[in-house]
Amino acid sequence: MQSGRDAKTVLILCEKPDAARRVARALDEDGKPKEKRLRKIPYYEASRGDRRLIIVPALGHLYTVTPKSEDRNVYPVFDFYWAPRYMVERGAKETEAWISAISRLSKEAEEYILATDYDIEGATLGYTILKYACGGKETVAKRMKFSTLTAEELRDAYEKLLPQIEFPTVEAGICRHFVDAIYGINLSRAMTIAAKKYSGIYTTISTGRVQGPTLSFVVDREKEINSFIPTPYWTVKAVVKIGDSTYEAEYEQQILRRLDEAERVVEDCRGKDGKITKIDVRRFEQKPPVPFDLGTLQTEAYSFFKYTPRRTANIAERLYLEALISYPRTSSQKLPPSINYEGILKSLSQRPEYRELTTELLTRGELKPNEGRREDPAHPAIYPTGNLPERALSEPERRVWDLIIRRFMAVFGEPAVKQSVRVTIDVNGHLFYLRGRQILKEGWMRFYKPYTRVEEVLLPPLKEGETLEVLQVIREDKFTKPPSRYNPSSLLKRMEEERIGTKATRADIIETLYMRGYISGERIIVSELGFDVINILRKYCPLVISVEFTRSLEEKMEMIQNGKESMENVVREAVAQLKPVLERLKMNEREIGRALNEAIRKAKMRDRIIGTCPVCKTGQLMILYSRRTGKRFIGCTNFFKGLCKTSFPLPQRGKAKPSGRNCNSCGWPTVEVRIRGRRPMVICFNPDCPSKKGRRA
Repeated sequence: MQSGRDAKTVLILCEKPDAARRVARALDEDGKPKEKRLRKIPYYEASRGDRRLIIVPALGHLYTVTPKSEDRNVYPVFDFYWAPRYMVERGAKETEAWISAISRLSKEAEEYILATDYDIEGATLGYTILKYACGGKETVAKRMKFSTLTAEELRDAYEKLLPQIEFPTVEAGICRHFVDAIYGINLSRAMTIAAKKYSGIYTTISTGRVQGPTLSFVVDREKEINSFIPTPYWTVKAVVKIGDSTYEAEYEQQILRRLDEAERVVEDCRGKDGKITKIDVRRFEQKPPVPFDLGTLQTEAYSFFKYTPRRTANIAERLYLEALISYPRTSSQKLPPSINYEGILKSLSQRPEYRELTTELLTRGELKPNEGRREDPAHPAIYPTGNLPERALSEPERRVWDLIIRRFMAVFGEPAVKQSVRVTIDVNGHLFYLRGRQILKEGWMRFYKPYTRVEEVLLPPLKEGETLEVLQVIREDKFTKPPSRYNPSSLLKRMEEERIGTKATRADIIETLYMRGYISGERIIVSELGFDVINILRKYCPLVISVEFTRSLEEKMEMIQNGKESMENVVREAVAQLKPVLERLKMNEREIGRALNEAIRKAKMRDRIIGTCPVCKTGQLMILYSRRTGKRFIGCTNFFKGLCKTSFPLPQRGKAKPSGRNCNSCGWPTVEVRIRGRRPMVICFNPDCPSKKGRRA
């Protein structure tokens, strides 16, 4: 190796500190890079061949799109530019030190390599840092492309550098940021300013190009539920005896719309035996599942663990940074052979819980995954790298990692063989069906346990012509049910189906709807404010909540990435469509302000009342703020009448609101505290709650 003085200095820019550490360890010839700090910002120095490598992390986006006009009380604004986040965002002060450190270190470098995530956001944030912090080095920087943070793949990516960063992807990313800012800032300002002018009180009211249509899905579902009128219907079933067991057979007409029809069936069959007239046996194969993309991982994690889509994405990101799984923000359902299926399975076999299953797959011969249709040009489907944890994983991390591993194994499994049986029973001219289900061969299901849900119904041996004793014929009175409410997972799935938002942003948009107070609860309920925002947008600017319009913009941004459209055209068209919308909002500012303020007032009151005071039984517990300290606490409304002095402390961080549920242990009302990026906490504030016994104070 050349001396430090003669070695060429290369700056490698990563997206986050954990990624930079792994890149440095992988590329240093001894695997022991020097960890250094510049103004408390960590970076690494490594040696490789005749190169001195400076591996420096960003902290996600260090630059953001912002209007040139700093007056927040003005709209429309269409003149935007990239600015350091610390200059325009509260809470982003720390990014100033990161930009300064990267800028200073870049001056030592002669070559530049971008090693951020290989997707739109990674390319865009890398481009802005290279351009603005490094002094216009975006045109000379080379690119590392990788899908995992394993040492082997990182070294391979370094040896096979792409000659330049992916400019069409960058252009698409810049376009998305500009269009989202133009729509989000202008529409949010229009409504926030209208509300403030009417009441004199500032309350942030936000919407946006994707946020609006997403909220409209929930509002429309809420309207369906509220306007739903249940209608009666009837079902009939026969209880038959076979050997020493009883079974329920359903009537051939699953739904009877008239009571007299149901009564007639019961009367005709009362006291009669049944005769088996036909036995249909059907065997079929069920193919293995396809590999995880981000959306299906989020759906499964919600189904089995009740993790919100955002929480699952955050957990998957941590597993990726630990080099345990591949890059999670992918829409691909394909696993190329280049990832080395066999090597991954052999490595996983070191874990006792996977040893038997991986050994079984490895002894079968050719490994061929069952793949889905969707492809992502940047990354394959999500898969375990085969690396084993270097630290003890938290329970949520362990669960998601296990889910990904078992899904990976399952895609190589054989089809499951299932059998369904339908027995037709004639009871005095009326037909009833007895159904059975059985798994004849587990196939892939064996590898995906415990994440398979199959309920077998085994029937005893039966034959056509056999007579069965009918013990009872039962009529059941039922009512039609309204459509089910969205939950975070089903709402994300609807966004995917409608092709609005991106795999990286959908979960964040849903989280924003919660944080703004537009929606609440796991089974999503819309607040009055959420209703009013959509009603106003629907009345004055329906284009903004149009799924077709939003999808059209998404498609055009994809065309930019494919080199078939230009950013300038898309932004120009977006502005032209938004201008008349904003003019109409400004013309109706007073009416909009009145409607929003009424909704805000009701929402604030609803979000403060916790429930009946369990001490005095007549007052209401409310979230109050101390005039002396400004801290929030729970107090009884009878305090102001001198009748009750009940009060309880509350956490001071996050958004606190009634959960709508009582404590399972003591029956007191509970409070939900939601901190952005974290799982909501439901708190029982009863100091004597049995659930708190044994806890340390």
